[in-house]
Amino acid sequence: MPIITASKTQPTYDVIVVGSGAGGGQTAYTLVMEGVKVLMLEAGRNYDPVKETPMFQTNGQAPLRGTSTPDKPFGFHDSTVDGGWQVPGEPYTSASNAPERQFWWWRARMLGGRTNHWGRIALRNGPYDFKPYSRDGLGLDWPISYEDVAPYYDKVEMLIGVYGANTGMENTPDSPAGCLLPPPKARAGELLSQARGKKLGIPVVPIRRAVLSVKQDADNIPAKLHPKNPTAQRILAQAMRERAACFWATPCGRGCSIKANYQSTTVHLPPALATGNLDILPNAMVREITMDENGKATGVICIDKITGEERTLKARVVVLAASSAESVRILLNSKSTRYPDGLANSSGLVGKYIMDTVGARLGGQIPLLENLPAHNEDGAGGNHVYVPWWLYKDASKLGFARGYHIELGGGRQMPGMGAAGGVDALTGGSYGKQFKEDARRYYGSFMGFAGRGEMIPNEDSFCDIDPKVRDKWGIPVLRFHWKWSDHETKQAAHMQRTFADLIEAMGGKVRGKRDATGAQAIEPGGKIIHEVGGTIMGADPKKSVTNQWCQTWDVKNLFVTDGGPFVSNADKNPTLTIMALAWRASDYLLGEMKKGNL
Repeated sequence: MPIITASKTQPTYDVIVVGSGAGGGQTAYTLVMEGVKVLMLEAGRNYDPVKETPMFQTNGQAPLRGTSTPDKPFGFHDSTVDGGWQVPGEPYTSASNAPERQFWWWRARMLGGRTNHWGRIALRNGPYDFKPYSRDGLGLDWPISYEDVAPYYDKVEMLIGVYGANTGMENTPDSPAGCLLPPPKARAGELLSQARGKKLGIPVVPIRRAVLSVKQDADNIPAKLHPKNPTAQRILAQAMRERAACFWATPCGRGCSIKANYQSTTVHLPPALATGNLDILPNAMVREITMDENGKATGVICIDKITGEERTLKARVVVLAASSAESVRILLNSKSTRYPDGLANSSGLVGKYIMDTVGARLGGQIPLLENLPAHNEDGAGGNHVYVPWWLYKDASKLGFARGYHIELGGGRQMPGMGAAGGVDALTGGSYGKQFKEDARRYYGSFMGFAGRGEMIPNEDSFCDIDPKVRDKWGIPVLRFHWKWSDHETKQAAHMQRTFADLIEAMGGKVRGKRDATGAQAIEPGGKIIHEVGGTIMGADPKKSVTNQWCQTWDVKNLFVTDGGPFVSNADKNPTLTIMALAWRASDYLLGEMKKGNL
């Protein structure tokens, strides 16, 4: 069962999975390894990073020297194809014209979705993150605890390969032995940040990222992940042996042809396809879910984006993993006499409580990093260290709830556009021999700090269907309503103060203007590309859309395994938790199928 065209689909499947990214990839992988016949629908084109990744091209070989453009916001070589915050023919709208009320919706219309592009930061939510309301009376509690998800964090880390270290820090869970790969060494600027941060009481520790710092243990991990399943063990062992360890040379955002970093297209889908139980249909834009007279899902209606032809596809179970907002769109567009407000929406909460990560940044120039000997600091294509939230005990003094982590950037990596990375701003402009000397002096002396913080869900942040606008296939589009609360803007202001303190402690000077209020520093909603919520899970059908197994309350054979069921959005990047919850939900789904309940 391979990547197919619409005419090659089977009359019916056990499960249809909508989406091929972190949630969809993990769901399909878990199911097909146990013999379930799955059809995966992807709204974008097929994508093979082994053949398509421009890993070894310099920016000088790219149009406009690789700089960002409206259709390639992260630069020409970024792996995202047919995607971005704006996708031609696929609009979305905003309920307000105010700049601070805008939401930026990122989509990646390609096999593997955003997993091809993401930063690979793979942090576990901690115990506090599942029970935030119980701690401070704000937001909502999850109907599950850290202990419920921890075994699935273990499994995902071993499957995808995550480097990092156990730090023993508060609400920053350690992993059992055998889960993590060794972290790479810190680079020069990171070491300086660590030393000077320590004087400020700011801990700079190894980060966790889904990159193979060494080869995976293909001899032992498969048996841990798939006990009593020799076929799955054999297939996974072979897939793991085909992955090479990172050789610290190219940006991960380009994708990875040697499969050293996690992408659904290199980690989940190859072994899933090798089982013979998975069909993948690209260019399939799902419009709605079909239902029978008994209130069960029977499949989906999708549009072939190449031919424009409409098709109805059938399965015993439907799993939405199209991204949290896209899954909401499908549910709200699945209207009928029986479901006039959209499917799985008896609570009225489909589309409500959407969240993104709080983001703010500040940079500086560090004289101590000038004139370093020539050396390569590309490293693992991203962060080697970070700062977990360290002020839990000071929460009552901060003036805002929750917290953030800090990501550090800089070093002597592949140069981008501009006059040698901002040298002109320091020199006032130079030319010829002097310019070359200035470039060598200052190259690698710039560092940037970015905060990634928790947003508390609020009733003013939601999405619904625009009553007038449709996409090029005639499908009604989403309309976003957005508002940051004072907790988030004050958090962004605290980020700015912290970054300035770190830069100055390193002997550097802040570049740009620090925002004391946070209102200007905070990134627009959606800009961090961590949107979650919209189909929140809960213990009460009247107050949630899904139960603890990501199963919709209203339709028992309909599940959501992307970020939609998130009840809160901790400062930890959501991808690892999406996969852990998807694996947990898939195990439950398998059990229910075996019992004859689905």
